[in-house]
Amino acid sequence: MKKILSIILIILGAFMAVLDTTIVDIIIPKIQGPLSTDLYGAQWIITAYMMSAAVMLLMSDYLIKNFGTKKIFLISISIFSFASFMCGLANDISHMIFWRVIQGIGVSSIMVSAQLMVFSMFKNKGLAMGVFSLGVAFAPAIGPTLGGYLTQNLSWRSVFFINIPIGIIILIFGSLLFKENEKTTKSKLNFISLILIAISTVSLLIVLSQGNKWGWLNDERIVYLLFVSIIGYLLFAINEIKTKNSLFDYRVFKNYYVVLGFLIYFILLGFSMYQLFYLLPIYYEKLKGLNSIDTGFAIFGFGIFIGISGIIAGILSDKISPIIVLVIAAIIYIFTITFLLPTLNYYTPYHIAIIKTIPFGIALGMFFAPITTLIMQKAKELKNQAVMIMDYIRFIGGSFGTAIATNELLFNKEREFEAINIYQNREITEQFINSLQFKMQYFENIFALNYAFYSVWMVAAFWGIIGSSFVFMLLFKKR
Repeated sequence: MKKILSIILIILGAFMAVLDTTIVDIIIPKIQGPLSTDLYGAQWIITAYMMSAAVMLLMSDYLIKNFGTKKIFLISISIFSFASFMCGLANDISHMIFWRVIQGIGVSSIMVSAQLMVFSMFKNKGLAMGVFSLGVAFAPAIGPTLGGYLTQNLSWRSVFFINIPIGIIILIFGSLLFKENEKTTKSKLNFISLILIAISTVSLLIVLSQGNKWGWLNDERIVYLLFVSIIGYLLFAINEIKTKNSLFDYRVFKNYYVVLGFLIYFILLGFSMYQLFYLLPIYYEKLKGLNSIDTGFAIFGFGIFIGISGIIAGILSDKISPIIVLVIAAIIYIFTITFLLPTLNYYTPYHIAIIKTIPFGIALGMFFAPITTLIMQKAKELKNQAVMIMDYIRFIGGSFGTAIATNELLFNKEREFEAINIYQNREITEQFINSLQFKMQYFENIFALNYAFYSVWMVAAFWGIIGSSFVFMLLFKKR
């Protein structure tokens, strides 16, 4: 019974941490007035959270080795819960951004320590990661629904305050139930490498999150940040080669399956699946014109299947093989992104759109458990390092995917808008356009967005097929 309660508490902590990455998106329009900021200022609430979480991920292995998974998990929950409380009390944008940075510091260690704790509690490792996927993969799907409901019926501040009672419950019962299964060791942290890769990561994330707004390479800020990021990564690599105390243990990259697993995380999950996770709410809200509640239920429709397929995939990974399950998931995903999602447009009925996204939920759920199990099993004693690198790669890949999706959607929308204007006969419709200019522009925007989505679905499909190729490479052993 204690083990079951411990697992529930750990998954609840991971669920709460991942939930905050999507639940906040829904309140951005609501907080601009109370925080005296505009949309661009409000976007930094998300960007600051991402940057601090990515940087702290790089310290998670060092912290766990020195203090243990139990302590780091509970301390991270404390930091995250207190920062959530302060975010809910914030009355200006500077305080909100500061406490979102603190939230990000807490959330990174929650994810790594929770994953390791659940992995150590199960004999069947596939089932362990299947159970863990309930918190990790299911939370982003329910985020828009819960965020919309809380904002509409209570207040945008309740999105942050909801974390506090959950955090208190985890802290009280976790301190009593959790056991430290791993021995702590004193290890040194290479601060030079950490600072260099932190600067590079922050610069890269700012480029990816603000690039479309600033105009990519047309803006000198983007050019400078890209230069800083590239130079920072190069200096990091040089320092890692020369130092005896490297930030990463590079033995983890010697395993063929681990490297392929990292590539699957980066390309398939980051560049393709994260694109779709980002695009589907936009499709329902901006193109279909649904409110946040209906959009949330649509996302929840395939989100249920993420949890169900995650458990099934975990069980099958133990009984058959993680590689076979991944191949099946890749086939389902390729079929979905090639034949189902590109048919979603303005005219697709609400219930049909939900049905067509269900295979995406199944494929996403089937990926997480077997690929995580495969990486952690093959990494063996370096599994702490593997989890840290895996989550970092997924984070950066997801940022790339979101940037690609945003850029492609806006680019194709503008292109289609111009094409629609070209085909208009201005002599015949001039009087009509003058009298109904606003309505005409509205319909042109809708149809431009409608056509643009097909192109964006196909871009996500391209990266999905590229990423899936690494899955099929798992079938062949290294010679």
